Amino acid sequence: METIFDWISIAIFSGLIVLFLHRSSQAVPKDQLWQYLLPSVGCAVANYLGNSVHWGLGALAIIAVLGFVWFVLKPLDDWSNNQSN
Repeated sequence: METIFDWISIAIFSGLIVLFLHRSSQAVPKDQLWQYLLPSVGCAVANYLGNSVHWGLGALAIIAVLGFVWFVLKPLDDWSNNQSN
C-alpha cells in the first residue's frame, strides 16, 4: 500500500464487495456475477498502470471503472427506492 492507486483500487473493490453481498442477499438478485468481474479486473489494471508510472492511463482506468459501476450496476438505486417507501 504505497501509492494512491493502491488505496483507490482497494476502496472501489471494497465497495463492489459490499454491493455484491447486499444484492446477492435479495430474493431475486438483479445483477449477474460477470457484472462485478469487469470492474474488479479494471481495479487491478488501474492499480498496475498507476504503480508502473503510467499515471494518466491508471487514472483513466479508474474513471472507466467508476463509470461502469455507476451506469451498469447503479449502486444508489436500492437506496433511493428504500427512501421513497
